[in-house]
Amino acid sequence: MTKIISPSLLSADFGNLQTACEMINRSEAQWLHIDVMDGVFVPNISFGFPVMDAIKKHCNKVIDVHLMIVEPEKYIKRFVQAGADIVTVHLETLKNPFDTLRSIRELGVKVGITINPDVPVNSLYGLVGQVDMVLLMSVFAGYGGQQFIEETYSRIKELKEIIAEENPDCLIQVDGGVKLFDSGVDVLVAGSAVFNSPNPEETIKKLLETPVDT
Repeated sequence: MTKIISPSLLSADFGNLQTACEMINRSEAQWLHIDVMDGVFVPNISFGFPVMDAIKKHCNKVIDVHLMIVEPEKYIKRFVQAGADIVTVHLETLKNPFDTLRSIRELGVKVGITINPDVPVNSLYGLVGQVDMVLLMSVFAGYGGQQFIEETYSRIKELKEIIAEENPDCLIQVDGGVKLFDSGVDVLVAGSAVFNSPNPEETIKKLLETPVDT
């Protein structure tokens, strides 16, 4: 099975992002997760294009961009130009999902789609075949300090059934605990678990080495 760690830069020291990127480069993490928030779709504001440009200069890992913004179709090209290798958009924000997903693909990057915990997983029917990855939110987008929603496990199971039907190569990404690898998650977003640990590089290594039940 696939096991990818995508540390979330949102948990890094914003005053020293170059150092954070250099740590990720040295580590065994395959991706770097960038949460983009607009203060409209979600109540917080995070990284914009200037920060993205700077991150790209210092990071040599896959840049995994999660857009928590309204009207993402207006900005996708600019994020790709700023270095995104994967662009994930919220289904809730899309007026024409197929058109938006196709436009991301045409820019030559990987395509992701995501839904908040209150959106039924079956709303992804017909769309999984158009993407490379589905991000299942285990908390509501944009709010800090939330507890992992236990229903995520059953939602992963339901998503796996859709993927088996529509796109067996589609990856599942979740922001949560390491045990999610046991549930069939391919990509684990780890924020404070990595950046707040005494030895982030060792933490990443251990996350990747944790045995998965079969």
